[in-house]
Amino acid sequence: MRTSALKSPIDAAEYLFTRLRQIGILSIHGVPGDYSLVALDYIPKTGLKWVGNVNELNAVGELSAINAITGAYSEHVPIVHIVGTPSTISQRDGMLLHHKLGNGKFNVFADMSRDISCSMAKLNDPYECWIQSRPVYITLPIDTVQKKIEGERLKTPIDLHYLGNDTAKEDYVVDVVLKYLQAAKNPIILVDACAIRHRALEEVHDLIDKTGLPVFVTPMGKGAVNETRPNYGGVYAGNGSQPDVKERVEASGLILTIGAIKSDFITAGFSYKTSQFNTIDFHSTHTVVRYSECHGIDPSKLSAVTGLKAENKAQNEDNSETITHAWFWRRVGQFVKEIDIVITETGTANFGAALAARDAGSERRTILFVGDGSLQLTCQEISTIIRLGLKPIIFVICNDGFTIERFIHGMDAVYNDIASWHFKDLVKVFGAEEGNAKTFQIESKELFEDKQFNVAECIQFVELYIPKKDAPRALKLTADASVSANTKQ
Repeated sequence: MRTSALKSPIDAAEYLFTRLRQIGILSIHGVPGDYSLVALDYIPKTGLKWVGNVNELNAVGELSAINAITGAYSEHVPIVHIVGTPSTISQRDGMLLHHKLGNGKFNVFADMSRDISCSMAKLNDPYECWIQSRPVYITLPIDTVQKKIEGERLKTPIDLHYLGNDTAKEDYVVDVVLKYLQAAKNPIILVDACAIRHRALEEVHDLIDKTGLPVFVTPMGKGAVNETRPNYGGVYAGNGSQPDVKERVEASGLILTIGAIKSDFITAGFSYKTSQFNTIDFHSTHTVVRYSECHGIDPSKLSAVTGLKAENKAQNEDNSETITHAWFWRRVGQFVKEIDIVITETGTANFGAALAARDAGSERRTILFVGDGSLQLTCQEISTIIRLGLKPIIFVICNDGFTIERFIHGMDAVYNDIASWHFKDLVKVFGAEEGNAKTFQIESKELFEDKQFNVAECIQFVELYIPKKDAPRALKLTADASVSANTKQ
């Protein structure tokens, strides 16, 4: 189309970033590269913030990020993956260019991403990313960045609402669900990760309020339910659960699962002792009632059914002077505040949570718990945290290597060992100025009593030493289940 035929000409990159801002995205993560530099100039013009990462593994790049994008796809995390590519002319001519395979084939990387993306190369359609809650992949050739396209469409917001259900079908399924629910003995609700990923928490809490049923969460559903509720029962992970939680869930006559991802780690090696015959699964696109599948249902339409009060009895106790997992995690439960953001992942995840809190204008504390092995893979992002003035509390659990791998196989094997870093010195190395950071190195239990530490006025970095062969009970059970699955003939 000729530019003269356009009502409101706009550069392609400006259109793309404007659309992203319109749907609520505030920041763009990445590493600048020569194929994307011109496009990056449009980020501030469209009201977005550029967050430069210092390791391509922690950014949304091409092959460096494919593991992260794959993980996002499997766990229903919506990411818009934008890849700057050589010009269309260079691709047409099969030129031997850097960052490529040197064989003139320019579709190889895109083909790799095809099976881990729910949509490919649609500059004006983030709908699938939002609805499916999975990554989309967009290539932006360098000679396309400044090409003019129709900007008039920006006046029409993208409709991100879910399509409505067939009313008659939905009413029928609701009636069937209610029939089983009212006849069931000791029914419960089990909330999993996709309730969070698909932004269904308002409906989930609606259902909990209406039914009053005991509610449990899976490990990846942690945080989906307000744990101060009187009917909150705890975390169910099959054999990895606390005994009272396991007994209560598995004795239920009917389990309403919401957003279930029944993977090996969530189920502690597929150790759920529940039957599909006593289960109704609510998913974003369909509902499974026992063994029958029906597309579309609104769980919030379920009417009130009186449930039993649930109690969660934690059992990790330890009175020794040494810091152990049994003591530490119970004490953490007392340390965290109601509005804290708690992340148990690698450094990038903590950084993202801290950035999101800042973008939202929130003063909530962001707390990261990360293993020494994990941090050695992502430590460069501490530099970005410091550069942006974020104030997370970072606990590095120092236990000499890859703990879950030790419990699966090779407790004393050299391949599960790592070098012993002086972790707390990283804060100074990455540029924190005197007075803008605090570091701690602890092997005893007094830190949580420090009032200044609790205030978290700056980035605080804690080296926390725990014996190498100590691990939480649930981790040991999950590792045992993995061993059984790996050795099954």
